[in-house]
Amino acid sequence: MSDIPALASATPAVPTTGISTDTARLKSADNLKKAGQQFEAVFNGMMLKSMRQAKLADPLFDSKALDTFSEMQDTRLAQSMAEHTPIGIGKAMTDFLSKSQADLKTNTADPPK
Repeated sequence: MSDIPALASATPAVPTTGISTDTARLKSADNLKKAGQQFEAVFNGMMLKSMRQAKLADPLFDSKALDTFSEMQDTRLAQSMAEHTPIGIGKAMTDFLSKSQADLKTNTADPPK
């Protein structure tokens, strides 16, 4: 009568063993550094977008194509800024998150007893 499948068959089964391996990738210092860099790129992108929305001057030629190109240019500029000249918000986030993980601390003089 009904074409709707049962709810139990529609929900995928989540393996419980994947949870421990999923958190293992978070303990890598390289992954944390990449996440900080990506966070900074997103922040820079939001900053550039709000600067574009201010529209301090009227453009000579206004079109959707120009808007699309400007968005793509801002995205690439934000990534480049995060890679080459970071403003420091990504590093601050990385430092904050690494404090909670004992494996990533760089200044551990005494091993835990």
